[in-house]
Amino acid sequence: MRLSTKSRYGLRALFDIAYNAGSQPAQIQDISRRQDISPRYLEQIFQGLKKHGILKSKRGPQGGYCLAKSPEDITVRAVIEATEGDTLIVDCAGRRKGECGFDGSCVTQTVWEESNSRLNEFFESVTLKTLCERGEALGIKREQDHRFMYFI
Repeated sequence: MRLSTKSRYGLRALFDIAYNAGSQPAQIQDISRRQDISPRYLEQIFQGLKKHGILKSKRGPQGGYCLAKSPEDITVRAVIEATEGDTLIVDCAGRRKGECGFDGSCVTQTVWEESNSRLNEFFESVTLKTLCERGEALGIKREQDHRFMYFI
């Protein structure tokens, strides 16, 4: 299975929002700079994430993007499904099971079904909160959005 840049960049961008902005809206140019992802491509990815209820946007000078749910409620699986469509390793496992002429008589079908199940369990167990905890453990520096920095 090979994930596209949509899911890989989408997960990185969501981590960035959770890690750096928290509940505040994050501007796309800040996410783009920190994650080295084109702002135009991020806009495309964010449209799908908004459609799936993972991300929301706010217009205006204090606007930007923020998570539509708490970090512990957004799983890697949800992000992949929002960006890729599904997490099937092969078509004959899962939803499309019956479309194969060997359905029910193919010994390898069970391999694909079991690997798909295990992979989905893992993707479901990892959340944005998990990634934020890993970011802290790795010592990744948090960068607060410049719009919210106050000087005394």
